[in-house]
Amino acid sequence: MVSTQLNWDQYATAWARLHGGFDPRVAAPVVRAWLRFAYHVGYVLGRLRVSPTAVTVAGVLLCFCVPLLVGRPGDGPFLGALFVLLAAVADSVDGAVAVATGRTTRLGYVYDSVADRLGEVAWLLAFWLVGAPGGLVVAGGALSWLHEYVRARAVAAGMREIGAVTVGERPTRVSVALAGLLVAGLAGLIEPDLAAGTITMATAVWVLLAGFGLGQLLSSIRRALLDAD
Repeated sequence: MVSTQLNWDQYATAWARLHGGFDPRVAAPVVRAWLRFAYHVGYVLGRLRVSPTAVTVAGVLLCFCVPLLVGRPGDGPFLGALFVLLAAVADSVDGAVAVATGRTTRLGYVYDSVADRLGEVAWLLAFWLVGAPGGLVVAGGALSWLHEYVRARAVAAGMREIGAVTVGERPTRVSVALAGLLVAGLAGLIEPDLAAGTITMATAVWVLLAGFGLGQLLSSIRRALLDAD
């Protein structure tokens, strides 16, 4: 019901409980602004009776559009970047709808995690289509998947918090995908062959951040589980 929707303070408290106690009200200004934006959009969608699952599905479909668009001559990478941004908004808003309307479920959490992984596969496929080496693309996907898998297994093993907030988290991947496609598009306007080199550099950045982030996470998990034992 609309009357059960949470105001911002109530939403922030509920959101913090679902994210290892991290309070969005004390986050960095950019992060706080993004989360407040997601809350307001989620609030409106909740009033319109849009379900969190519908937003999740829309986000996945937006991600699938990215590799379909990047091959367009001229504006392909720019359109791909636009759809990455729209998918990132949907990814934040589906959770906001669920929290703001009190419809958070364990099944919804699983759906959201699967949607995130499928979306990242689509983005990396777009990188490959623009010209990134296949091996580098696979490495980026594997490291990002391993990052999330290790955290999930650590929680199943008894870790109560989310572990370290690493440099390889989901927002980093969104940023690399968005910036990589934008810069590749600009490079392609200067010289078509530059797009492949530019997207290769973006993929390398993805791999480096994912690898370093995985190391940070493993170190944090080791400390947490040793203390628990």
